[in-house]
Amino acid sequence: MWSYIVKRLLLMIPTLLGVLTLTFVVIQFVPGGPVEQMQHELRKGAESGAPFGLRAHTGVDAQQLAQLKQLYGFDKPPLERYVLMLKRFATFDLGHSYFRHQSVWSLIVSKLPVSISIGLWTFFLTYLISVPLGIAKAVRNGSRFDVATSLVVLIGYAIPGFVLGVLLLVLFGGGTFLQLFPLRNLTSDNWAQLSLGAKIVDYLWHITLPITASVVGSFAIVTMLTKNAFLDEIRKQYVLTARAKGLSEKRVLWKHVFRNALLPLIVGFPAAFIGAFFTGSLLIETLFSLDGLGLLSYESVVRRDYPVVLGTLYLFTLIGLATKLISDLCYVWVDPRIQFEQLER
Repeated sequence: MWSYIVKRLLLMIPTLLGVLTLTFVVIQFVPGGPVEQMQHELRKGAESGAPFGLRAHTGVDAQQLAQLKQLYGFDKPPLERYVLMLKRFATFDLGHSYFRHQSVWSLIVSKLPVSISIGLWTFFLTYLISVPLGIAKAVRNGSRFDVATSLVVLIGYAIPGFVLGVLLLVLFGGGTFLQLFPLRNLTSDNWAQLSLGAKIVDYLWHITLPITASVVGSFAIVTMLTKNAFLDEIRKQYVLTARAKGLSEKRVLWKHVFRNALLPLIVGFPAAFIGAFFTGSLLIETLFSLDGLGLLSYESVVRRDYPVVLGTLYLFTLIGLATKLISDLCYVWVDPRIQFEQLER
């Protein structure tokens, strides 16, 4: 087991290097970098303060351009900047933002509460509703209940989250009909002065619409996966044998089928749980004015804030690779019959 884990950890290194190298190379050819953006801002500021006749001649001289390149580290060759970046990342130093005057770590930490709120609620609600629903659909396969619930979850899956979010805002967020829920933020402005019970109510009041828009589209995949897994197990020979021995249907379902059928879901738990923290919907965050990691990544790409782009990419890739390893180890934990040699194939 330990040799397999060490081998997987060593394989993470070239994967990380490949992702970072490809992104770094692409950045070199993307126009409108931080130096160009700052030149544009300086030029606009100079033109706004210059007399009308001199505005056409206002610009950034060579000395100012050299200072800007030194400020953002572009006075060094690309290869040297690449090596320096790898050295920083090796010590988990993600650098500092060009425009926000904060370290990348502090930015990520400051955005985590929003992403955690959206992700965890989406994760728990999805599994708490979809797993029992999938089991009920498998037991009642082909019934009216099965057909009706399949239609409902597939309609929810077909509607994009941001479209549902817009509809919810129009209906319940003061758009055209009712104003039952707030439009932005996770809490009210006076949240600090509220009592504990009032804080909980206020938080749930704010999170209702974004979580509804985020979670509805997630039901279909987990529900259908659960249903199909249970149907596959129910049709196997050991289930027929258990029934032939006179075991009750409830005992067959929960003692024999349940453990084997949940194997695909349990193995996917680590990836789904960790992903809940870092894969908040950009469109949901933007639509409901929630300042999370998704919005941070998008704004960093638009503004060419390269330390934030590369730092978050490095961190998320590392977490994704570690989560994949944990998922593979879960196979063995859930079903000891699986060997690590099989996982490598």
